[in-house]
Amino acid sequence: MAEKQNQEFWRWTESNWKNPDIEWKNAQYVTVGIDVGSVSSQSVIMADGQIFTYGNMRTGFDSPDSARKALKFALAATDMPEDRMDYCIGTGYGRVNVPMADRSITEIACHARGANFIYGPEVRTVLDVGGQDIKAIQCDEKGKVNNFLMNDKCAAGTGRGMEVFADLLGVSINEVGDKSFEFQGDEPEAVSSTCVVYAKSEAMGLLRKGWSKEEVLAAYCKAMAEHIYHLVERAGVKPEFAVTGGMAKNRGVMERLMAMIGMQRMKTEWDTQIAGAVGAALFGYALCQKGKGRKK
Repeated sequence: MAEKQNQEFWRWTESNWKNPDIEWKNAQYVTVGIDVGSVSSQSVIMADGQIFTYGNMRTGFDSPDSARKALKFALAATDMPEDRMDYCIGTGYGRVNVPMADRSITEIACHARGANFIYGPEVRTVLDVGGQDIKAIQCDEKGKVNNFLMNDKCAAGTGRGMEVFADLLGVSINEVGDKSFEFQGDEPEAVSSTCVVYAKSEAMGLLRKGWSKEEVLAAYCKAMAEHIYHLVERAGVKPEFAVTGGMAKNRGVMERLMAMIGMQRMKTEWDTQIAGAVGAALFGYALCQKGKGRKK
């Protein structure tokens, strides 16, 4: 019982990966994008505009330290020294606190550019559901931002809100989406609020009434989908539609959201959480091609 009580249900799986088909020593330019978000941090290392390696891990209490750890995590899968990089760009919530960055660029620009890379140039609407905010971004065929709308008033509908809810119900955040479809009977109504404080109180009340955890999860995922939908509806949706950030991995929210929007979302083989760091590394690559790289 004690082991279960100490389990961190909110903790999602960290990962790093190296492309076996790329040799960094053969690259003209090695560029790095580091995305320090409120919940997760990613480092993507590119060799001539192609992903060589990346690391995706939890953000700590210190942004500079989180940036260093994310870069170290990406490098751990390789034999490349840190000083090989020709340009580094910081992005995300903690972008101005990335100590090894040559400059910083907003996460809005980086997610649009990164989505263009990981999903393809057909992307026109990018939904980024981050740890603390939600962004609906319109972009062109090159991943350039045309317009965006952002909701950052509270954790409602964000990754942090889902972490709190997973911990409350004692369900691993990696299983929340699937379990939200495992209830018996008809789809329940959405909880009345996605505000983390009020939703927690409402969820406890529903459990006391005899609702299963799966029913409560379904009601909360539906509420989150509705919350996100209202933002997307205001921003306007142009196909093709892509989702970045950790929430893209939660089918409980995403499948309900797409049913409301009435279209299919694009698929990708890449980890949706690395989109911002990918965009940052690509901006660095473009600057290197213009002669702006570090002097060796």
